[in-house]
Amino acid sequence: MTAAGVAPEVGAGSSRSGTVGDADVVVVGGGHNGLICAAYLARAGVDTLLLEARDEVGGCASTVGDLDARFNICSCDHTLVRAMPFMDDLDLAAHGLRYLEADPSTVYMDHDGSPPWLFFNDSERTIESIGRHRPTQAKAYRRYLADARPVAELALEISTGPASTPRMLARVLARRGRGGARLLQWSRASAVDVLRSYFDDEALVMPGISNGPSVWGVPPDAAGTGLAGAAYAMRHMVKTGRPVGGSGALTDALAASFVAAGGRLSCGTPVAGLLGDGQKVTGVRLADGTEVSAEAVVSACDPVVVASQWLPDPERRSARRFVDRARSQAPGEGYQSKIDAVITDIPRYPVLEDSDLLDLFEDRDPAQSNYVISPSMTEVLEAHRLRSLGRVAERPTMMANVPSVLDPSMRSRDGHHVLSLEALFTPYDLEGGWDGSPEPARWLEVWSGLLQPGYLKSIDRYRTMTPDRYERELFLGRGYTPSYAGSPLSSLFGRRRELSRYRAPVPGLFLSGAGTFPGSGIWGAPGRNAADAVLRNLS
Repeated sequence: MTAAGVAPEVGAGSSRSGTVGDADVVVVGGGHNGLICAAYLARAGVDTLLLEARDEVGGCASTVGDLDARFNICSCDHTLVRAMPFMDDLDLAAHGLRYLEADPSTVYMDHDGSPPWLFFNDSERTIESIGRHRPTQAKAYRRYLADARPVAELALEISTGPASTPRMLARVLARRGRGGARLLQWSRASAVDVLRSYFDDEALVMPGISNGPSVWGVPPDAAGTGLAGAAYAMRHMVKTGRPVGGSGALTDALAASFVAAGGRLSCGTPVAGLLGDGQKVTGVRLADGTEVSAEAVVSACDPVVVASQWLPDPERRSARRFVDRARSQAPGEGYQSKIDAVITDIPRYPVLEDSDLLDLFEDRDPAQSNYVISPSMTEVLEAHRLRSLGRVAERPTMMANVPSVLDPSMRSRDGHHVLSLEALFTPYDLEGGWDGSPEPARWLEVWSGLLQPGYLKSIDRYRTMTPDRYERELFLGRGYTPSYAGSPLSSLFGRRRELSRYRAPVPGLFLSGAGTFPGSGIWGAPGRNAADAVLRNLS
């Protein structure tokens, strides 16, 4: 088993380039939200220039080359993005996007070896899986779905169109308030309070924490995290899928759609700041000093960085508040790490193999699914404390998958399978530093303890993506991926309007990306909604 720390090879998106010059709209950031926004603008006839600092598009949704294989930067599973209208609006299937579906999509388990349970697209099959070992929790899950489905439906409806208070209220009224009261109640509560109001077994509570607050980087008992409780229900509404060829197939298709509509794409073009006279943003300044003029600029980057570092000192009082608030915020810090490996054998989990759940897979290989391995609630809370001290918990929250089982095109050049193992919470400022740290090898040891004996010998080669590498290679300050923290209530009434309405309090500047409503993950709603805001402004 050998480890590698070299930078990934340039991927397929790197060959796309366009002339850097003045435009009607400049979009900064070629992640999926920036690409979606740019593609909508180009299709509306707007002269649009998209600037990406890396040599290829995709951001955290990328699939990159390394170790003679292809690896997804983050998760290979896409859910909410598949419910978005831009799939058809931007004709992504015609540009090569095709999804495969694992079912069950997820196996939920813990570090202690208690029986796992399976998440299927179909709720009844999921309930059957839970009932094999936890009949009381199966009944609780049915009661949970009756309450959570209206919440999930309403949350999805609110997020998939232009953000405005009248529109959002109209959505609630059209449903005769169904789900509205509970959505607001859950949005003020903590995730643990919501989940424990239905389940008294941590086997059902902790996966909701792992896929919610833990992925967001916040403690499960934090107020405002309660909508994580709707996640199970939402995933029954929208099937989880994986793009053929890796997560980056989505962003490659978006880039192709954008260019086909006449958009100009320039990779390897970092932006250093915004142009303007204090009253209006008039373009961008590139890292090499080039100035590009535009009627509007859309930033799909961290809005805190944009406000605190890029904006010329604004004159408007509202704009100064926007800048002062950003400058007073502590910088976000990355907390996710990932091991990408080429493996000679598929991992098997004895706790699953020895259970009575294998027949539920029917003719599918259990290794096609994503495995979420949760610690206890006590351990998660302790993990947050240790992270603040620059240390990693003994048993981290983990997500493991072998994408090449479902999608053979993901195999390495020498025909082997590829593994992705994510670990939370891994601090940016690790005690002793990341260079030469024994931590990644320790995570492999912890994970392999759940597998068939001697599995570590199957890891042929691997690389580790830690917060410092995310900073260097994806231009993420301190390895941090921004996340929108506003509740649906605050979004409904337009608080922090620059984040929920995508229009900064400086004329000419618009915001998109994971730091704006409805938030992070492979969703794409911020990109579509920001495009709508720009088009309304230009009309």
